[in-house]
Amino acid sequence: MIVKMKNFQFDSQLFNPMRSGTMLDRLLSSDTGLMPGTITMAVGDPGVGKTTVLLDLLANLHESGKKVLFISGEMNSIDMYGYVKRFPKFNDVPILFIGEHMEEGQQVLEDTLKEGWDVVLMDSWAEIIEILRDGHSGYVSAKKLDTYLLNLLEEHTQGSNKESKNTSFLVIQQVTKAGHFAGSNRLKHMTTAMFHIKFDRESGGRYLHYSKNRRGGVADKLYFDLGTWNKVNYLYTSEATEE
Repeated sequence: MIVKMKNFQFDSQLFNPMRSGTMLDRLLSSDTGLMPGTITMAVGDPGVGKTTVLLDLLANLHESGKKVLFISGEMNSIDMYGYVKRFPKFNDVPILFIGEHMEEGQQVLEDTLKEGWDVVLMDSWAEIIEILRDGHSGYVSAKKLDTYLLNLLEEHTQGSNKESKNTSFLVIQQVTKAGHFAGSNRLKHMTTAMFHIKFDRESGGRYLHYSKNRRGGVADKLYFDLGTWNKVNYLYTSEATEE
């Protein structure tokens, strides 16, 4: 069916950015903030700070009154308890340790998302897929679960939950040894944005930037460090170049 966008009507709340109050807002969208109903993939090398950066964003949004959730497939509750000692504000973020629900992981995930959230952080896509696979005793392919999980996320971006919230998802994904995105092409193309967190080989610092963002944002590198207690310390931006 051929359509014209002038015939569509959407709730104006769908276009109100959710702001963290940090320099990161300028990169998240051209409206300076994380937009409702979007799916952002975050990739980067091990140890670069992906989880910390995105949990910091999640905690700031939680403090601003947004309903947020962290779904952890990488850490258990003991690991998380030690992790948050440097970032006490993470203590108040609601967490689903999906690995603690191995046999019924798929049902727990669906029931939890049905509650309706403004923002959900998932760490990581690959680990959650493996946990769901274990729940099926490995008899379901990772490709099939990729499709299932992406469809589930898209359902909630459209507001199909108890609170009719157009949930935004921040999803951490692993990279190959060469540093490239490890997911399927469908996973890459069906998301709103692709977010990279990297080490700077020249300065030794860390930065983040977008290779894709359908909601705009500033095409810059945003440098940061993790040496400040209880927050990510954003430093400065510089022009992004092709890598």
